[in-house]
Amino acid sequence: MPRRASGATKDSTRPVTRRTGGADGLVIGVDSSTQSTTAVVVEIATGRVRATESAPHEVRGESGARESDPESWWRALAGAVGAALAASGAPPAAVRGIAVAGQQHGLVVLDRAGAPLRPAMLWNDTRAAPQAAALAEALGGPGGWADRTGSAPVAAVTAAKWRWLTEHEPRTAAATAAVRLPHDYLTERLAGTAATDPGDASGTCWYATATGAYDPAVLDLIGLDARLLPPVAAGGGIRVGDLTPAAAAALGLPEGIAVAAGTGDNMAAAVGLGLGAAGLMDHPVLSLGTSGTVYTVTRARPATPALSGFASADGHHLPLACTLNCTLAVDRVAALLGLSRDTAEAGGEVVLLPFLDGERTPDLPTASGLLTGLRHSTSRQQILGAAYEGAVVTVLRALDTVLAVGGPAPASPQAATRPLRLIGGGARGPYWVETVRRLAGRPVLLPRTAEPVAVGAAALAASAAGEGDAVALARAWERTREEAAGGVRELPAVERDRETWERVSGVLDRATPALLRP
Repeated sequence: MPRRASGATKDSTRPVTRRTGGADGLVIGVDSSTQSTTAVVVEIATGRVRATESAPHEVRGESGARESDPESWWRALAGAVGAALAASGAPPAAVRGIAVAGQQHGLVVLDRAGAPLRPAMLWNDTRAAPQAAALAEALGGPGGWADRTGSAPVAAVTAAKWRWLTEHEPRTAAATAAVRLPHDYLTERLAGTAATDPGDASGTCWYATATGAYDPAVLDLIGLDARLLPPVAAGGGIRVGDLTPAAAAALGLPEGIAVAAGTGDNMAAAVGLGLGAAGLMDHPVLSLGTSGTVYTVTRARPATPALSGFASADGHHLPLACTLNCTLAVDRVAALLGLSRDTAEAGGEVVLLPFLDGERTPDLPTASGLLTGLRHSTSRQQILGAAYEGAVVTVLRALDTVLAVGGPAPASPQAATRPLRLIGGGARGPYWVETVRRLAGRPVLLPRTAEPVAVGAAALAASAAGEGDAVALARAWERTREEAAGGVRELPAVERDRETWERVSGVLDRATPALLRP
């Protein structure tokens, strides 16, 4: 039966005695993403990744719907962890802790026995766009929301999804005994205790970054009882429980090891890259994955509806902008054209806005793709290159807004010369890297950390096991990897391709009203 909570407090957890991990001390970090689960086994002392294993998820839905069975996440987690531990060659007794980082915003509703009542609505499910628009008009409009919760409602956020559920499936909503985010659900399966953290909670729009607690007015507005929500730990590296006997048996791990609160995937990636108070502040990251995101960690609290003003896993703030259409959209365009993704050429006169699944930034949940500027001389390779350019310009346009939250002014030399850390599947694609470099106009750094979300979760697990600050640990691990590999992989800045930037931006600005389909 799910543990209920009266919601608005930060969880007080028992102190953990620090113990040295040593060369044989290991932690496990789990990245439960939209399409797969990845588990890494990491040495606490060195940050060396001993093994990495993944297991797929199934995503279903059409016409805006995107859903997954939460039980499949648990099966994937158990499979990936078991395979990673076996591949590491380490004895299970060497593992000190485990943490989960999960895809944000998803709505998981459970019955009194803790079983899912329906498939989870995922972050990229756009059916709640009307509910988000209606909510945005309340509480002083988008600016009022940003002042309270850090973000204005869009289709992605969990508050809009709960509102959709109450309107479209009222019986399911009435039967709900617990509401969880994806990472919350998995953490509870590990520890047998309900818990979340400020980072992932801040993506719901019912957690207020202004107060560090659930917002009673928002819960009232959407008709959600705070007792259905998990307690909020003080940070993602807090120990919220011990691995239960049932979970230990399923994963092949010792029972009683530390289970961290964990966090959302973007917050964990920031930890994995060493971003936070004990590491780097106000340094930008661009993640090229299913979604395209740009973010940083700052001490200043974001309060603009132009951004998602999330909390970070280490108790600070993580302003973020997210686009729905990134690598999958470009791969789809490549498939339609019958081309390999690396055969692209600069788009020339062609502009392609690859909004194949609606869009989040800019907020166009019902948008479709747009292709303009075709000539007799246009090649398939140029059309594919234009898809890359449309995706990259869309996410980079938000970069200055992200960087304007605290830190140096975006136009200042100090900010302009800070490298853009490029991560995600797209960071392994040469044409993605060159397109970002050509359009960003700043140095591009390719971190040595291959799985920053899972490694960030591992650092949170180490912190929960008493090994110190997660960000400081991850930063030390990254430096060790850089030294072992011969240094930082940084590509120098090239002058921004202004012609392409202005062409794509001009089409996007002029086309926005037409893209807003009823």
